[in-house]
Amino acid sequence: MKNILLACNAGMSTSLLVQKMQAEAKAQGLEVTIQANPLNKALEKVDSADVLLLGPQIAYAKKDAEAAAGGKPVAVIAMVDYGRMNAKKILADALALIGE
Repeated sequence: MKNILLACNAGMSTSLLVQKMQAEAKAQGLEVTIQANPLNKALEKVDSADVLLLGPQIAYAKKDAEAAAGGKPVAVIAMVDYGRMNAKKILADALALIGE
């Protein structure tokens, strides 16, 4: 089971994206855990994640997130994919980062 962690400012729009990503993972028969947290909580939970995805609104925090992630993949979700809630693309990108 792979663990994908999303981080954003407050967790509102990212929570909707998580729901869409979970539905996409289920449709593809993938066993993944996907959760969203505000940045500060996500950095506390990054140890249990396989990949950390940042909402485009907090792209400025990528260096801090990489430092907290200790070598685990960290990426900023593309603005267009985030805006369109393109769960299929974002899920595929996350899995590619962790070698799935």
